[in-house]
Amino acid sequence: MLAGAVWNLKAIVPSSNLADTINAILRIFSDILAVDAGRTIVQMKEDEAQRLKAISEFETEDNSTTLEDASINDDDEMEHTARKENVKCRNTDISDLLPLKRKEVRQAVALLVAQKTALEIIVNMCCSEDLSDDEWEELSSSDESDICMENSLNEGIGQLMSPLCLSAEVHTALMNHLIPEKIFEKTSFPSEAAVDICRRNTAWKPLIKEMNKIQCRALTCLHSLLSVLDVESLGGASALQALAQHLSHLIFSQTDCPKQDEFLEAVSSAVRALLQTMASKKISQCMTPEQLMNLCEAGIRSSNISFKVNAVGILGITGSVLAKEAGTVKTIKMIGKFLLDVATNDSSLVVVGEALDALFDVFADGKEAEEASFQIKLLQMLKHFQPVFKVKIRKEAKGNYSSEQLCVLDNVKMNLRRFIAYQETVERKRTF
Repeated sequence: MLAGAVWNLKAIVPSSNLADTINAILRIFSDILAVDAGRTIVQMKEDEAQRLKAISEFETEDNSTTLEDASINDDDEMEHTARKENVKCRNTDISDLLPLKRKEVRQAVALLVAQKTALEIIVNMCCSEDLSDDEWEELSSSDESDICMENSLNEGIGQLMSPLCLSAEVHTALMNHLIPEKIFEKTSFPSEAAVDICRRNTAWKPLIKEMNKIQCRALTCLHSLLSVLDVESLGGASALQALAQHLSHLIFSQTDCPKQDEFLEAVSSAVRALLQTMASKKISQCMTPEQLMNLCEAGIRSSNISFKVNAVGILGITGSVLAKEAGTVKTIKMIGKFLLDVATNDSSLVVVGEALDALFDVFADGKEAEEASFQIKLLQMLKHFQPVFKVKIRKEAKGNYSSEQLCVLDNVKMNLRRFIAYQETVERKRTF
């Protein structure tokens, strides 16, 4: 908590001391995250059992002594009284030294809260300062909305986003204290042994939820790291491929994995950031398009908007990679149909905009994408949808979406017009 407070006050820390301050904060977080919470919970439960056993044995011994004293005859009354006083004194001394009730549970909760807080603050460290709502409103309502489009989305159809900026002080401290590796470890499912112990004990049961929260925070933190660190800082291509296999295991291999929206949103955010990083560096991916389709279908069925947005974004990245490979027409068609269905039917304009952006990425270039777009009648579908999309934005957007979202939707609307013009040019070339 103290480290978090210091981070929040970083603006008043002298610049000459900033690097040392950030280094000290991340050293504390590194030590906290290095603790294996699952193993610690198992050990604390054993400690609790030993403590309760000792108390029980003492109480049994005390009761036995009391019964023995009661059988002493009247001739030994003075000795009995003295012994009774000794027992009282001994009882008082022990009770003063006994640990507070549920001490081990409180210690376990404190550890989990500390780890969760550390992960949340690391996410904040990786985030650049956001524009205020007034600034977004000014951008969105400006006559120069084309400038907003070029700056906030793509400078060209199909171009992947660039990483966010990270200060040199934070980057150095993250690397020095092995923060990425420790965050990767926290993205795993909670220890089965710890979960089983907590599930069988009422007082410990709430800790299951806290352990799941740590996994979700770690996945969110992973997403942030993937957005701000270069491939070398993340361990290189082999480390990213291993991470892809790990995330694939979290999603597809655990039949009893938590299906809460928080987990699905966090893991899909991490997958999206990872695939984007790998695609930008032309690193081969480990997840198959079929696996990703399963994830995205689950996302579209969800009521969580962020999960839906991540799902269509994942397909956009996957499709744009496949468009550059031979023999992928069938898969690109499958992705294109899915994205078209989302764009034309989803009730959220945010999801619709993301689906359209994904379509722009997938069908931006390449012979395979060109053939697939012709077969699914992409141009005709988008020309029919364009006026509908404009009406939806005019009627539904204002008052229901933030200034930032309105700016993005405005960009998508203009990109749609440009993309239709591009597709018309492509189709004209096919006729000659």
